[in-house]
Amino acid sequence: MYRMNFYESVCLRCNQTVYQVDRVGPLKDFTFYHSGCFKCAYCGTKLTLKTYYNNQHNQEDKEVYCSSHVPKIGPGHLDGSAVGIRSALNVPRSTNFVNEQIRGSGKGTFDAEALNIRPHLNGNSPNHTSNQHHNHSTGSSAPGHNYHHEHGYQYGRFDASALHIAHALRATELHKSYNKAREKPIEYYLDKDEQTRLEMKHRKEEDDLYRKFARHREEEDKRIKDEFRDEWEKELERLTSRFERELQTKKKRPEDTKVLTMRLQQERIDLEKNMTMRRDKKKDSLARKLLEHERAATAALVEKQSREMLELINEKRSEYMQAESLYLDDGDALEEALTPYPSQAPLPAPPALSKFQIYNDPVEFAHVDQIAISVAQEEVKTFTDLVRQLVGRCGSDIEKARTIFRWITVKNLNTMTFDEDLRGDTPMGLLRGIKHGTESYHVLFKRLCSYAGLHCVVIKGYSKSAGYQPGVRFEDNRFRNSWNAVYVAGAWRFVQCNWGARHLVNAKEVPKIGSKAGKSDSLRYEYDDHYFLTDPREFIYEFFPLLSDWQLLKAPITLLDFEELPFVRSLFFRYGLYFPDSHTKAVMYTDATGAATVRIAMPTNMQSSLIFHYNLKFYDNDGDSYDGVSLKRFVMQSVKIRQVAFRVHAPSSGAFLLDIFANAVTPKEYLTGEPMKFKSVCKFKIACEELQTVMVPLPDCASGEWGPTKATRLFGLIPITHQDALIFAGRELELQFRMSRPLTDFMATLHKNGVEEKRLSKYVSHVVSNDDIVTFEITFPEEGQYGLDIYTRELPVTSVDSNGEKHLLTHCCKYLINSSKRN
Repeated sequence: MYRMNFYESVCLRCNQTVYQVDRVGPLKDFTFYHSGCFKCAYCGTKLTLKTYYNNQHNQEDKEVYCSSHVPKIGPGHLDGSAVGIRSALNVPRSTNFVNEQIRGSGKGTFDAEALNIRPHLNGNSPNHTSNQHHNHSTGSSAPGHNYHHEHGYQYGRFDASALHIAHALRATELHKSYNKAREKPIEYYLDKDEQTRLEMKHRKEEDDLYRKFARHREEEDKRIKDEFRDEWEKELERLTSRFERELQTKKKRPEDTKVLTMRLQQERIDLEKNMTMRRDKKKDSLARKLLEHERAATAALVEKQSREMLELINEKRSEYMQAESLYLDDGDALEEALTPYPSQAPLPAPPALSKFQIYNDPVEFAHVDQIAISVAQEEVKTFTDLVRQLVGRCGSDIEKARTIFRWITVKNLNTMTFDEDLRGDTPMGLLRGIKHGTESYHVLFKRLCSYAGLHCVVIKGYSKSAGYQPGVRFEDNRFRNSWNAVYVAGAWRFVQCNWGARHLVNAKEVPKIGSKAGKSDSLRYEYDDHYFLTDPREFIYEFFPLLSDWQLLKAPITLLDFEELPFVRSLFFRYGLYFPDSHTKAVMYTDATGAATVRIAMPTNMQSSLIFHYNLKFYDNDGDSYDGVSLKRFVMQSVKIRQVAFRVHAPSSGAFLLDIFANAVTPKEYLTGEPMKFKSVCKFKIACEELQTVMVPLPDCASGEWGPTKATRLFGLIPITHQDALIFAGRELELQFRMSRPLTDFMATLHKNGVEEKRLSKYVSHVVSNDDIVTFEITFPEEGQYGLDIYTRELPVTSVDSNGEKHLLTHCCKYLINSSKRN
């Protein structure tokens, strides 16, 4: 399996970025080439994946060659000394008998002994080979006979170095080593009470910090109250003085006194209202500043405490390993007993293995996920108890990080309720930081990782989060965010606990500066595996760290590059989608006719099940119609081979938002009319700066893709006459399809702007022949652009089959037809 979207892939030949549309590879060691660069390094002959060769004699040579110029030993002959068989070729024959099971009967044949690969077949080391050859050359044993019995020959064992395939196995062996790396549980080398004592010391430090927060908040609250009370008294004194002066200047008529008194009362009410609003606004602003300060102080404390916890764990683990070495004579046995984990946090660097090489399916973690789910249902009093319950049965660093990640996503911390009766100056349980908003998911994840002995960092930067739209610049703090990198499987890997637990469903409002992105009523919580150990090349589409090293990319990008990357969501990567055009960016500019095209490619295994949908609206508002016509009718969606294309024709100058949705369904689900729920995979801003052509909407056909690909994919209906979505015809047209499986009840409807559908029904007919050919005959009453919808359903003829499932008359495909006498 090969995962697309290698944002940082470069061509081995020219060292320039390789995009999917022009990519050849990966070859050995995950090398890539431009299709134009994929030539023989010696003669320049253009190569294909079937005709290229690698240098099998030099593992460091990653170039490609044609069959004539791939490096060989000698000019067209086999040099025995070069491949270690000279001595075997010179050995005098000790017998005239031939072992026919290995050796052929003709001249020029070689047995396994002569080729010097018997030790590799037996799984012996090269150190034993010379002795074995010495015995054989002196005639002490007959080849292929007693040798098998004496040395315990095992059939089918090959050594990679003998067969020159070591380069192909390196990544696999590395993968296996990570998956099989087992560690002793923490209780083997760190006593629970000792870890708890350090935690209690940390708890006291937190208590002191929270008391400091509470005192500071009380002081600031008192300061604001005093400040506004003084201001209120001054303003009230000013109003009263003015009232008294005006009373003295006015005549002593009762009416005047009454008017002045009423005016004073109203001014007092207005003053009180105005000052209350100002006070509340100032308190909110101060609360945000205090919270920001408290979060920074909490993160700094957790950073210190995590470091101390890791130092304790590393110290005890080191002592345990030294003690074990006294009882284990073999160094390999010690390595098997306890896989080493770095005591110091390594520097950030791109991981050697991608996520799919670590694990292909979340089901591989089913056992540790179940641990996290079970523990989440219980209440624990200490982090020591919590983490030991979570990681006690985890044997690798990946499993430890996984069960902590799943506990946080299962616990659904944002919806938890806390006991409000607890005093602020007493310990408030493990998650008091979450309650007060001073501790984020990311800080909590880092804290828990330290208790499990894992290196973890909190990374700050920008994210394309709630309220973001393609084309928005990261010029303020609206889209600031944090996430984690945890060191597992020999590399730093990204974890986003918050996004792993939630999906936004209603995020139209752009958050204001300083406010949180999104409100509680705009979230629904659903686990998303994409945000666990996310590959850097995929993570960079949504998250941009302030420190470029923490992009974990071979070639870091700029903030401008990040802004221009297409706005994609996790489902985009889950379906294996990618952009085949190198110029695809977040903002797509139309040409002079108002046209712009977005193409998305899909893997072979998904092309039969993925169904796409789209929505088009104005960028600056929710308007989705132009002159009473839906904006959807200005987009033509079509599928060809393994690509879906969305061609937008802007009806006016301005900016539009194209939202593309997808869903993976089976043909059976589609044919039986089961409801399909589409989710957004990517969004684009379509910018039309100038429009020189008046665009007309497409005919009002059924929604979805144009062209016959859908008919073939879902119904097995193969087009004979017209393969493309767009047809140029005269005043008559004949369409033919071949049924690859039984279908019935065909129906076709013709559409044209400004013409009623009923008036066009008489111009379409169809006939089904005995050889499973369906023919549609269309005549056009006038020139112009038409849309043709075709419907059908599978047998049986009854609307309900023997299983009780409905077979509805379902939309099959549609064509866009331009009819003209000139065609």
